[in-house]
Amino acid sequence: MVTATENLSTSSPNRAVSDDYGIARVNVAASPLFLREAEVARGVALLMSGHSELMRRIDPVLRDAGIGRAHYRVLAHIVRWPGCSVTDLIILSGTSKQAIGRVLRELVARGLVVQRPGLRDRRQRLMAATDAGVAIEAAVETALRLAVAEAYAGSGQHAVTGFWQVLEGLIPVATRLRHAELERRPDR
Repeated sequence: MVTATENLSTSSPNRAVSDDYGIARVNVAASPLFLREAEVARGVALLMSGHSELMRRIDPVLRDAGIGRAHYRVLAHIVRWPGCSVTDLIILSGTSKQAIGRVLRELVARGLVVQRPGLRDRRQRLMAATDAGVAIEAAVETALRLAVAEAYAGSGQHAVTGFWQVLEGLIPVATRLRHAELERRPDR
């Protein structure tokens, strides 16, 4: 059995080792053959496990607020980009118009989001979070930030940069462009 005090350099890729904090962890050094099916599958498995843990961390906050994960995803976009449209939300979330409509109706009914007509096109609906919506999003964001900061602390700057690059690579170009457009908006 491998102990948590073994040296990283003597471990095989799938054995538990110790980091600077003395926490047992799987050695996550990528092989030079990182594009092989097994290496990519390992990355997918780690991503899925990490996502599951993040969701476990926020589920109690969502439960207390009486909303689900889909509601939170839409609310988070609205808080980050006040004045975003339904079209923006569809592109940002990759969700259908029907699903976004259902979630938005529920968020509006709960008093977490308000809609207003567009300035140029009165048919357009622009979203903004209410104070209650902002408070829920802030509570969830805090839980997420703490979890990610813990992972960053054990990984280092270069690993974080690589992680950001990989995540950005997963986002379609159209979505990245929409992020940039929303960031540049003058009413931001």
